[in-house]
Amino acid sequence: MTASRYDVLGIGNAIVDVIARAEDDFLVAQGMNKGAMTLIDEARAEAIYAAMGPAVESSGGSAANTIAGVASFGARAAFVGKVKDDVLGKAFAHDIRSINVAFDTKAANDGPATARCYIMVTPDGERTMNTYLGAAQDLRPADIDEAQIAAAEVVYLEGYLWDPPQAKEAFVKAAAIAHKNGRRVALTLSDSFCVDRYRAEFLDLIRKGTVDIVFANEHELHSLYETSDFAVATMALQKDAKLAVVTRSAKGCVVVTADRVEAVPAAPVAQVSDVTGAGDLFAAGFLVGLARGKDHQTAARLGGLAAAEVIQHIGARPAVSLKALAAENGLAV
Repeated sequence: MTASRYDVLGIGNAIVDVIARAEDDFLVAQGMNKGAMTLIDEARAEAIYAAMGPAVESSGGSAANTIAGVASFGARAAFVGKVKDDVLGKAFAHDIRSINVAFDTKAANDGPATARCYIMVTPDGERTMNTYLGAAQDLRPADIDEAQIAAAEVVYLEGYLWDPPQAKEAFVKAAAIAHKNGRRVALTLSDSFCVDRYRAEFLDLIRKGTVDIVFANEHELHSLYETSDFAVATMALQKDAKLAVVTRSAKGCVVVTADRVEAVPAAPVAQVSDVTGAGDLFAAGFLVGLARGKDHQTAARLGGLAAAEVIQHIGARPAVSLKALAAENGLAV
C-alpha cells in the first residue's frame, strides 16, 4: 500500500450556505418542514432568498464541513465536489483552499449555477434547509482522480450524493478505488428524509461492505430500520455494519461494532446557538481519531468535542482551532 497523502478525503455537494434567523411562523408561512433538508429549484431558491431576513453567507455542504473540521484538527484533508466558474463557485474554492484543504475538482464553465442552501435557524437552534443543488449535481465519475483517492486513509461520502445519478456513480467508483488500495470508506446517512428515499440502497451499501464506517443520528437510524425502538435499530445495525456511530445529541453517541455497543457521553455545552453542522463536525473528529490510530472511545470524544464547539455559534464550521481545543482537553492529535 502506498503512503497516504491525506488522512481524510471527502466527496460531497459543494454548496454555499446562506444562513438566517427565522421564527417558526416563517417556516409555516413558507411551507417548510422544520428540521428537514428539502431540495428546491432555482425559482424557489430566488423566492426564499427574497422572503428571508438578513443572512450570512459561508461555504458549506455536509462533507465539505466535515473536511473543514478535519483540517482544523491539523490533519491532512482533501475535498472533491463540483462548482460552476461563477461568483459563488470562486468563493467556495477560495474558502476551502484557505483552510489548507486540497481542492482540485475542475469547475464547470456552463450549466447550472453553483449550489446554495438557504438555512433557517429557529430560536431553539434547529435548522431547516432548502437546497438548490445546481452545479453540485454534475459531479461525475470523471471527476474522481484515482491517485488522489488511493492516497487517502479514509474516503468519506455524504448520503446526499445519492440523489443525482452521476454523482452516485462517482461515489461507487471512489469506494472501489479506496478498497483496491486498502483504504477505508465512510458514509454519513445525511438526513432521515434522504434515508427514506434510498433505504434499500443504503442498507445494500452497508451489508455488502461498500462502506466500512457508517455515521447516523437517531432519526436516521430509526428511518433506516423503520422502527422507533432505539435498541432494536441498534441491534440491526450491529448485524449489518463493520463499524457505526450513532449520535444522540445531548446523550452523546454510541459506537457500534459486531461485538459491542459502547456509549460515549457528549462534551459539555454552555449554550446551543445553531445545531447546523453538529453531525458533520462529529464525523470530522471521529475520522481524525481513526486516521491517527486512536481507539473508538477517544475518536468519539474528539467528535463530541468538535460538535460541541460548532453548535455554540452560528455557522457549520469551527470558529476556533480544533487541534488546540483537543489539546486543551487532553485529546491531542
